[in-house]
Amino acid sequence: MHHRIVIIGGGSAGISIAARLRRAGQNDIAVIEPSDIHYYQPLWTLVGGGVSSLSHTRRSETSVMPKGVRWIQDKAAEIDPGQRQVSISSGSTISYDFLVVCPGLELAWDMVPGLEDAVHTPFASSNYVAELAPKTWEIVRKFRGGTALFASPGTPIKCPGAPQKAAYLAADHWQKTGTLSNTDLIFATGAGGIFGVPEFAKVLSGVIERYGIDARFSHELVEVDPGKRAATFEITTPEGKTRQSITYDIFHTAPPQRAPKFIRDSQLADPASPFGWVSVDRNTLQHTVYPEVFSLGDVCNAPTSKTGAAIRKEAPVVVANLISALEGKQLVARYDGYAACPFTTARGKMLLAEFDYSLTPHPTVPLINTKKERYDMWLLKRFGLPYFYWNFMLRGLG
Repeated sequence: MHHRIVIIGGGSAGISIAARLRRAGQNDIAVIEPSDIHYYQPLWTLVGGGVSSLSHTRRSETSVMPKGVRWIQDKAAEIDPGQRQVSISSGSTISYDFLVVCPGLELAWDMVPGLEDAVHTPFASSNYVAELAPKTWEIVRKFRGGTALFASPGTPIKCPGAPQKAAYLAADHWQKTGTLSNTDLIFATGAGGIFGVPEFAKVLSGVIERYGIDARFSHELVEVDPGKRAATFEITTPEGKTRQSITYDIFHTAPPQRAPKFIRDSQLADPASPFGWVSVDRNTLQHTVYPEVFSLGDVCNAPTSKTGAAIRKEAPVVVANLISALEGKQLVARYDGYAACPFTTARGKMLLAEFDYSLTPHPTVPLINTKKERYDMWLLKRFGLPYFYWNFMLRGLG
C-alpha cells in the first residue's frame, strides 16, 4: 500500500490532523489506528470524581473518522523512515510521502514494581485507565477515613494536572460528607512543586491549604507492595536521596508513561530521551532529521505539557507546514508552546491554567479572569469542552 500522507494514531491529534487535511483538499490520506472506540480522556477525571459517566467519554472510531480518509484498523509495528515505510501487525507495509506520528503514550506500569498489581486490588485505582476511572469514584465514595494517598510521577505524563484533580475532587466530596476530618490526605509527586507557572501555583497552594492536603514534592514513586498497602518513594533533597514507605488505606496513582515501543525502537526517537519521544523542532513540529515526518501530541518532545489543549494549537501548525512541504515551500507556521490545564479544584470550581513555552500565563478566554477558581470555568470543563471536542476539534474546525 502507498498513501501520500499516513497518520499513525486515530486519537485527538490524528483525527484532528486528518480532518484539517481533508478540508485543505488532500485526498490520499490513511490513518493507522487499532481501536474501534474513541475516548475523550479529559472527562475521566470527572468520572473518577463521580460527576460524569464513562459512557459520556466514548464514541465509535467510525463516527469520528473523517470521510474520504482510509482507516487501517491495525497497530503500527515498525517505522523505517529511511525507506518511508510503516509496517503493521498484520505483516503489511505501507509506504508514504509524508508521515504524521501521533499514536499517544504507553502506560509504563512496569517502571514501578508492584504498581499494576496494586491498582487491581480493591484499595487502589487510576483515572488513567478508562475501566478504572469508575472504580476511583467507588473507592472515594465508600471511604470513611484513614490514609488516602495520591501519587504522581515527576516525569512527563499526559495531562500532568490530572493526579491533583483526583485529590481535589476526593477532598471536596469528603469535606461535604464529614470524612475529610478523619483523613490523612497525602499528595506525593516527583515534581519539585505543585505547578511550574507561579501565578497558578499560588492558587493551587491555596487549594491544598484549604483541604489540609499533605503535599510532598520531589517524592518519586519507585515501588508498591499491594499486600501491605505500602508505597515506597525516593525523596530527592539537596543532601542526596533517601527512601520512605507510606502505608495507605486507599491509593490513586498516575503511572509513568513513555512512547510506544515501535517509536522507541525507531530512528525517529530522540536519542537523549529515556522515554523515546519523537524528536521535533519545537516550533515547526517537523522531525529534526527526516523532513517528511511531523509529530504532535503526547508523543513528541516539544517541551510543553502533554494536553489536549496543546494538540488543538499544534494541529493547525502541523497541517500548514505539511502542506507547505508538499508544495516545496518554506515552513512558516509556528507553535508557541501553548498548553492548558483545567484544574477542577471542587465540584463547581475550576482554575484554567493557560501558558506557553515561556511558562507565563497565556489567557485565551476574553473578558474573564481565568487566574482564579470559577464556576463558569467548571461549566466549561463539564459541558463546553466536550461539546467543542466532538463537534469542532475532531472535525478540523477549531
